[in-house]
Amino acid sequence: MLKTFTLFVLLIILPVSALAECVVLLHGLGRLSNSMGELETKLAPAGYTVANIRYPSRSHPVDVLAVDAIGRGLSQCRGEGVGKIHFITHSLGGILLRYYLKDNSIDELGRVVMLGPPNQGSEIVDGLLPLPGFSFIGGPAGVALGTGKGSIIESLGPIEFDLGVIAGSTNINPLEFLFIAGPSDSIVSVESTKVQGMNAHKILPVTHTFMMRNNEVIEQAIHYLKTGSFISGPFDEEHDD
Repeated sequence: MLKTFTLFVLLIILPVSALAECVVLLHGLGRLSNSMGELETKLAPAGYTVANIRYPSRSHPVDVLAVDAIGRGLSQCRGEGVGKIHFITHSLGGILLRYYLKDNSIDELGRVVMLGPPNQGSEIVDGLLPLPGFSFIGGPAGVALGTGKGSIIESLGPIEFDLGVIAGSTNINPLEFLFIAGPSDSIVSVESTKVQGMNAHKILPVTHTFMMRNNEVIEQAIHYLKTGSFISGPFDEEHDD
């Protein structure tokens, strides 16, 4: 009864926007904001406002991109007067958020879903780094995604926010076996997506390139934002650490 009365009072004294929730979308390396377009389209009917951020992923290092992309995402959400801000990231986007939160806090931070994040670094980047031209193709942020000692990835530490990770297990890269041991999404290994402190980890039969447009991935991501868990399945992993 008391909870009902409290909610009634809030609805009277607060504008509707103050009770709304916003989702910041951060695409991956070499992508544009339209790569997250399917997610943006389906988040609106689920009750969220959306800030789908485009950033020059191959032009600047991680520290510059993190401040720029996340800063603009927060500004756009806060401009809507929302009460809570969630994130859905793909690949590099998740690393930008981790880097940002290393030295910054977000008072309105809700839940985060990372799609195919190289949380332990990318073994493929390790293999391609010696090749001429890779630093030009990947840019400073792409080069920083390796697994080596002293890398940006290694400096990020454990997660201290509500995080669910979706990893892909479908490989369409004929050279993947040269770089990655175990299942992967063609670019990032399932094992590399894991990170200490995450709340849940789900493996789906999708590829790195197209996972953010997959209907099941989108359904699972939205379900996590709403409930703090993925829809149950045979390959789920729940984490307390």
